[in-house]
Amino acid sequence: MKMRVLMGAAFALCIAATANAQPKTTGPAPQPPGPRIASPLAPEVVSPAPGVPAEPAHELTASDLGAWLDGFVPYAIARADVAGAEVVVVKDGAVLFEKGYGVSDVKTQAPVDPKRTLFRPGSISKLFTWTSVMQLVEQHKIDLDADINTYLDFKIPQAYGKPITMRDLMTHRPGFEETIKNLLATDTKDLVPLREALVRWVPERMFPPGEVPAYSNYGAALAGYIVQRVSGEPFEEYVERHIFAPLHMDHSTFRQPLPKALAADMSKGYMLASGDPKPYELVPMSPAGALATTGDDISRFMLAHLNNGSYGGAQILKPETARMMHGRVYPVPDGTLAMGLGFYHEDRNGIDIVGHGGDTVYFHSDLHLILEKGIGFYVSQNSAGKPGLGLRGPLFAAFMKRYFPAPKAAALPTLKTARQDGALVAGAYEVSRRSDSNMLRIAGVLSQPKVKLNSDNTISLDAVTDLAGNPKKFREVAPFRWQEVNGPSQFIAVVKNGTVQRIYTSDLPPIEAITPAPFLRGAWNFYLFIAMFAMLALTALFWPIKAILRWRYKAPFALEGRQATLYRLSRLAALCDVAFLGGFLALFTYGNENLEVFSASFDWAFRILQAIGILGLLGTIAMVWNFRAGLGNSTRPWWTKASDLLLALAGLAFVWFVIADKLITLSLNY
Repeated sequence: MKMRVLMGAAFALCIAATANAQPKTTGPAPQPPGPRIASPLAPEVVSPAPGVPAEPAHELTASDLGAWLDGFVPYAIARADVAGAEVVVVKDGAVLFEKGYGVSDVKTQAPVDPKRTLFRPGSISKLFTWTSVMQLVEQHKIDLDADINTYLDFKIPQAYGKPITMRDLMTHRPGFEETIKNLLATDTKDLVPLREALVRWVPERMFPPGEVPAYSNYGAALAGYIVQRVSGEPFEEYVERHIFAPLHMDHSTFRQPLPKALAADMSKGYMLASGDPKPYELVPMSPAGALATTGDDISRFMLAHLNNGSYGGAQILKPETARMMHGRVYPVPDGTLAMGLGFYHEDRNGIDIVGHGGDTVYFHSDLHLILEKGIGFYVSQNSAGKPGLGLRGPLFAAFMKRYFPAPKAAALPTLKTARQDGALVAGAYEVSRRSDSNMLRIAGVLSQPKVKLNSDNTISLDAVTDLAGNPKKFREVAPFRWQEVNGPSQFIAVVKNGTVQRIYTSDLPPIEAITPAPFLRGAWNFYLFIAMFAMLALTALFWPIKAILRWRYKAPFALEGRQATLYRLSRLAALCDVAFLGGFLALFTYGNENLEVFSASFDWAFRILQAIGILGLLGTIAMVWNFRAGLGNSTRPWWTKASDLLLALAGLAFVWFVIADKLITLSLNY
C-alpha cells in the first residue's frame, strides 16, 4: 500500500514552510497502504545503444552477491537508523541468496531471520490480490471487461457514462480519488469486515474509467472483495488455500490481528530504530495491504511468477495468464514505464523488469522480477528511517549497476529548441492521485510538482531527484524528449497544438499521471498561502504584544467605540484563522506517524477545527469593515491603514482557500 506518507502530510509540510517563510514545494512522495499519499520512485530506464559496449558486469553468484550485500546493507541501515531488513534474491528457479540484517526487536536484539521473521510488505499485498483475481479469470468466474457491479452486493455508481471493469482496477484506472480515512488502525475495535470498510464511503470519481492512472487502494480492496464474493470464501482464506498452501508459504497471512502461531515471529515496526516500537498496523481494506510474510515465503511467490505460474509442482497460474500479468496493457511513449495487470514495469538498463513497491508507515519494501533473466529481488525494512536515506531504492539501483549495467548510450547533441521547448513545459503540475471532493484537496494544490527551466537550458522536475536529493537535470535530445545529464533517466512531454497535455518520466511508475495544473489550482496558490498565513500569524502574534507594551508604558489605546470593536474582532478572527490552519498542521503532522488519527474516532477534532474555521470566515467581515472604517480616520497613520488592508486581503484569501479547497464540509469522508 503505497504510503507516500499521506496527502495530509503534504498539507502539513506546506504550512510548515509558511512558518519558515521558505517557499518550498514537494512532489509526489512514497505512497502508503493507501494514503501515505502516496509512490516510490521507479527505476530509471535507458534504451541500449547498438554497438556501444556495456560497463563490465559482475557474475551474479551467491558468493559475490553475499559479499557485496554484507558490505552494503549493514552500513546503509545503520546510517539510516533502520532496525532491520531482509534481502532475498532468486535465480534460475531457486533461492540464490536470502539473509536478514539487523534486528526485529531493538529491545531484545532478536535478529532478523528471513525464514521466520514476519515483515509487512504493504502494497506488495496487491500482487496476491491480483493473482487471486486472475485465477478466477482462468475459471471464467470473472470477466476482466465486465462491469464490476456484476459481482458486488452493493453498487458503485456509474460516472462519465462508463462502468468500472476489473481491468480498470488492476491498472489503477477506475477514476477514484485518493482516500486516507480508516486506511490504517492500531486498535482492533476499528477493524471492520471488508464489506463494511468498502460501503461506508465510496470515493468520488475524478476521471472516466480506463483513462487516467490514479493509484487506488480502494480499487484494490474492491477487487479483493470480488474475489471473496465470486469464490464464496473469505478473502484471507481464499489466498491461504489457493496461493499460500500450494506454494508452501506457511509463514504468511492476511489475517488480522495476527494468529497466535505467527505473532511471536512478527518484527516490531519503527519510525527510527533509536525510537520506540510502534503498534501493529491493521488494514481494514485488507486486500490492499494487510499481508504479513517472511522473505523466504516471498521467494516462492517470486519463483512462481518467474516460472510462468509454477513452483515446486504447483501451478497457481497458467503460463499465458502469468505472461499477461507481466505484459504491457496500455501504450506509452518509448522510454517511459508501462502498466501490466497488477504489476507495473520498472524497466532499467534496457531490461524488462516488473514489480511493485509497498509501504505502511513503518515497513517499506520492494519486489522486482527481472523477467528475461529469471531473477527476483526482494528487500524489506522494518523502519521508516531517516528521510532521504532509504535502503531499498539505492540498493536495487546498485544491484542493477553491478550485475546488469546499462549499455553506454551514444551522446546526442542538445537541440537548439531546448530553451523554447523548456519554457513551454516549465510550470506547475498536478498528480492524478489526489483528493478533490474533501479537505485533502488543498494538499494537491500546495504540493504540486514543478518543472523548472534552468539557466543552462536544461529542465528539472522537483519530484525527481538524485541520491543526494538534488533535482535531476534533463537536456532536450529530441523534440519534447529530454535525457538526464550524465544519467539514463528520460523526461517526455506530450504536446498538442502548442499545449502540454501530460508529462512522463522514467523515474516514476505508471500508477499516476502528471498533467498541467489549471489556473485556479496553479502555483500562485502556494505563494498566496504563504503570504496569507504569514500576515494572519503576525497579526495574531503582535495583538497581545502591543497590548503588553501599552500596559508597560501606560500608553492609551488610540481607538474607541466601533473602531475599537472592529479592531479587536479582526484580530480575534486572525487568531481563529491561525488556530484553524495550525490545528490542521498539528493533526496531520501527528497523523503521519499515528494513522489512527484519520478515522471516525477523531472526527470530533476536525469538527472543532471546522467550528473555529467558521468563526474565522465570519471574522473576515470584521477585517474588511475594519479597513474601510480606518480609511476615513485621519488620525490613523498610513502604515496602520496599510496593515489593515493586508489583513483584510489575508482574510479574503482565507475565505478562498476554505471554500475552493473544501476545508469545511458537511461530510468528513476523505
